[in-house]
Amino acid sequence: MADRKPIESWLTDMDGVLIHEGVPIPGADAFIKKLRESGRPFLVLTNNSIYTPRDLHARLRRMGLEVPIENIWTSALATAKFLDDQRPNGSAYVIGEAGLTTALHDIGYVLTDHEPDYVVLGETRTYSFEAMTKAVRLINDGARFICTNPDETGPSTEGPLPATGAVAALITKATGRQPYFAGKPNPLMMRTGLNTIGAHSESSAMIGDRMDTDVLAGIEAGMQTFLVLTGLTRTEQVENWPYRPSKVVDSIADLVDLI
Repeated sequence: MADRKPIESWLTDMDGVLIHEGVPIPGADAFIKKLRESGRPFLVLTNNSIYTPRDLHARLRRMGLEVPIENIWTSALATAKFLDDQRPNGSAYVIGEAGLTTALHDIGYVLTDHEPDYVVLGETRTYSFEAMTKAVRLINDGARFICTNPDETGPSTEGPLPATGAVAALITKATGRQPYFAGKPNPLMMRTGLNTIGAHSESSAMIGDRMDTDVLAGIEAGMQTFLVLTGLTRTEQVENWPYRPSKVVDSIADLVDLI
């Protein structure tokens, strides 16, 4: 492996890296504490678009992890940044919750079902057949199709739930239109996040538990990548992919001394 610049900035996934089913993963508190004390730029990322950064800050605080609001980056924020760059002060029909609607409001978007510029699909706890039907008709009438992330399932205490990617497939089947996904593994989410904290990819690292989203996005954004084994990927699965992380570690606890 070619020599890399020292790591000055850190991006880390949340679920499977810092927390698992609502419980902090051992070492997560020490990692975040050392990051904050070091003064190094960092972001905690999630493809989940349901929650606002303020919601996630409160949720993490209840678990004993003190992550400032400005250090949280979601697929909803990445989607809003993309739309603001593409078509400032536009309009959108949104299927999603507060994390997404708030992000779009904050960039000055009008949320409407009357000739919107975009149909924007994100996570929601209750996907409505009526809302999906309206999305299909608006896309057929010319609205551009955007999704916060391609995750096909999401976790719950009862088991996997259909997520944005699965609902996007339904809408694509009905319209023949493929969406643009703003979240991981699109490196756009990494690059906009890095820009937000004034960091450069050559001196940044991405930590994740999934080869197909976290590691892939990190590699394509030009960062060092660390795969932790506390989430979805097992050691024996790493060789199944045509790319490799910079390093595989057991958990976030193994990275504290690198800060």
